[in-house]
Amino acid sequence: MVGNNRKINVVVESVLPLNAEQQEKIFRKLKEVLAAKRVEVQFRLNPDLMGGMTVRIGSDLLDLSQRGGLRQFEDRLNRLRLTGKDFEALSRDFKQQIEAFEPQAVLSEVGSVLSVADGVVRVAGLNTLMAGEIVRFASGPEGIALNLNPTTTDVLAFNRTNQIREGDHAFATGNQCTVPVGLSLLGRVINPLGEALDGGESLARLERRPLFAPAPGIVDRDKVQTPLPTGIKAVDALIPIGRGQRELIIGDRQTGKTALIIDTILNQKKNNDQAARLQDKIYCVYVAVGQKQSTLREVMQTLKKKGALDYTVIVSASASDSAVLQYLAPYAGCAVGEFFRDKGMHAVVFYDDLSKHAVAYREMSLLLKRPAGREAFPGDVFYLHARLLERAAQMNVQNGGGSLTAIPVVETQEGDVSAYIPTNVISITDGQIFLDTTLFHQGIRPAVNVGLSVSRVGAAAQNKSIKTLSASLKLNLSQYREVLSFAQLASDLDSTTRELLSRGEHLTEMMKQPAQTPLSLAEEVMSLAAGTHGYLDTIPVGRVGKFLSDLTAHARVQSSDLMSVLNTGDWNPEIAEKTDAFIRDFLQKNRQEDDEE
Repeated sequence: MVGNNRKINVVVESVLPLNAEQQEKIFRKLKEVLAAKRVEVQFRLNPDLMGGMTVRIGSDLLDLSQRGGLRQFEDRLNRLRLTGKDFEALSRDFKQQIEAFEPQAVLSEVGSVLSVADGVVRVAGLNTLMAGEIVRFASGPEGIALNLNPTTTDVLAFNRTNQIREGDHAFATGNQCTVPVGLSLLGRVINPLGEALDGGESLARLERRPLFAPAPGIVDRDKVQTPLPTGIKAVDALIPIGRGQRELIIGDRQTGKTALIIDTILNQKKNNDQAARLQDKIYCVYVAVGQKQSTLREVMQTLKKKGALDYTVIVSASASDSAVLQYLAPYAGCAVGEFFRDKGMHAVVFYDDLSKHAVAYREMSLLLKRPAGREAFPGDVFYLHARLLERAAQMNVQNGGGSLTAIPVVETQEGDVSAYIPTNVISITDGQIFLDTTLFHQGIRPAVNVGLSVSRVGAAAQNKSIKTLSASLKLNLSQYREVLSFAQLASDLDSTTRELLSRGEHLTEMMKQPAQTPLSLAEEVMSLAAGTHGYLDTIPVGRVGKFLSDLTAHARVQSSDLMSVLNTGDWNPEIAEKTDAFIRDFLQKNRQEDDEE
């Protein structure tokens, strides 16, 4: 009940002008309902209502318009699953919904737009709004509430800010940001709001998950011990990644960071094609933040050409999208991956890249006039990435045994890993793969810097064969790098140093691998055995790549049984002897062919 001495302002909007009798009738009814002596009613025309009227009292809006009824009907249809039927059945169901629908008078909280500038909409009147809640404006655009001020709310609009005007109504939806999830999403390209970008069918009927969800607790997790094969020798042998791990890819621009991601996605195809159960597959989610649309199109075409798009979801917020969409993109990709994790399946999410994500968040924070700190980033930029990457986990058997692996990318400037964002993400993740610009320009690709790269999970996430063969590999390569810098200044080297340099040169050549040619486990084991057991030492460095390619191709044809055994990841003296014998025979045959030439 409103106090009698308080003046109450009421705004009544209608499509057609009301005559004096209608206005007087509405005025008396409002005065009776509000139980107030001082009621001031303003009558306005609003053709957008399509019919009926709305009554606004303070921050409350009673919607009796046809537009409001259509919105109710739209919400009703969105809650129903009418897809997957033939046209006649769909038409029949649609007709039934129309006949059964009766619009209701809806009382909702409404605010007013005070100002619009640089995508930030200041709204007054939404007193019960929650942080992170979706706000819908009368002209159609939506946004997310971020700053809850004492008397106003700052809303960042997702898009179409040019359609929002001062004085427009703003409605609290009561909903947080969500994204569609499920197996039906595989092969699709979406934006962080769940809208299809590939021209395919609507995703409105799919199950949805909130973008912002708490990370699994420690009790619900299991240790990381199952390998996530990338098909890249340098990674699987030196910096292994396990299911549920968080492994950072870091390096300057144009050093092959995205190429590593593409190879890892392509490498899952053979396993997924052979998997008998959904739980045996590895699904991929590629999140592109701040990328050029042409770059994303190239990635999509590569995955489609190789048949890898069938088990991949692409979430895109390109450089032309608003900062708020770029801010939401990684969380949307994480929510998509969590669906597989919580269903007992396995997924890996690639965030490309979190440097642009941090820049987008900085832009948002500065527009919202939040205090700036180091490098103008807000004080909670560490939490920005920590709450995202903590959601990667290997769940225990009691919670389904699924996993979500996170592989974020961070771009450095001139190799400076001590900058703000790189050090933040390095401290959050379980290791990093550092790509060196110097190595890249020397033709060593992937340009993995062995000294600065590390996996804190280590050999726990390696197959027995890879673990055994790569035990001394990292030490040999590190020694080679160290001695090489001094050897360039020396004129006379002892035999031990020359042997170390020769072995390191051959091992470095062995680790090279062309893009988009991921190797099977058996091919990796065969190559590592040839290198670490010294069979490459007598081969000219320039021919090591061709020798290994011919070796694995010969093994696939002539010794499929041995390759099948090696693909299991098992390793014992008998398997080692068979592998060595095969390499020796091929090496001998290769020498004979060279002699004949």
